[in-house]
Amino acid sequence: METNCGHAQPKHAARHHFVLVHGICHGAWCWYKAATALRRAGHRATALDMAGCGAHPARLADVRTFEEYSRPLLDAVAALPPGERAVLVGHSHGGCSVALAAERFPEKVAAAVFVTASMPAVGRSICAATTEEYLKFVAAEPDFFLDTQELDQENPEIPGRPVVFGPKFAAQRLYQLSPAEDLTLALSLLRPANRFNEDALMRDEKLLTEAGYGSVRRVFVVVEADLGLPAEFQRRMIALSPGVEVEAMAAGAADHMAMLSGPEELVELLVRIANKCSDRG
Repeated sequence: METNCGHAQPKHAARHHFVLVHGICHGAWCWYKAATALRRAGHRATALDMAGCGAHPARLADVRTFEEYSRPLLDAVAALPPGERAVLVGHSHGGCSVALAAERFPEKVAAAVFVTASMPAVGRSICAATTEEYLKFVAAEPDFFLDTQELDQENPEIPGRPVVFGPKFAAQRLYQLSPAEDLTLALSLLRPANRFNEDALMRDEKLLTEAGYGSVRRVFVVVEADLGLPAEFQRRMIALSPGVEVEAMAAGAADHMAMLSGPEELVELLVRIANKCSDRG
């Protein structure tokens, strides 16, 4: 696989721009530890709210498509100065938006990093290898989503129903190793969100190409103790994308919310990944 990777730079010379993308129902707030640590180390960290998430002003019913949902990321990558390439870091469902941005702007992406995230495969629709397969995988456990709620759709133009994670699901599947304060924070900030499984862009089998998304260096960070996106399913996604680099967080060190339960290790991993690529391409 062709990549944009150059020679590793000396640690003292490496200054990178990380663009951090949250997962479903979450927001930029979940990156507060990692973003702070990256900035303290001299890097630039941009944590974004996808449309209708976190502190973004749009209402859920206003965000009609996956394109609109991902617009904050697409606009941020498009606005990078000529010659600058960012490290895009997607968590959970945020991996879908990262894949879209990498397809649209491969020349602006130093690496696409999937932290226990949905990682689509070239030649398949975004949702085929991610959300659809994931829902089939966890269906083997009927009560997997516990108290997660499916809500009524206010906007008839949006297919499917929005979801919001329940307190039990968050505590037992997503935050089981995270500090209690971070779970409390999450329960006060989680917002309903659409998965966009039926969105035309998400279902386009020709969207992700070798020349675009496939040309970008991709790295998957496996989180063994993730109970929300189990490690077995993480490896299934990896197997569909030959050539993807694989890193792993120490077993038992982090839960699904790796940026909250294992921020120091995750930041070290991200910097090490970024140091393998030259910002100048």
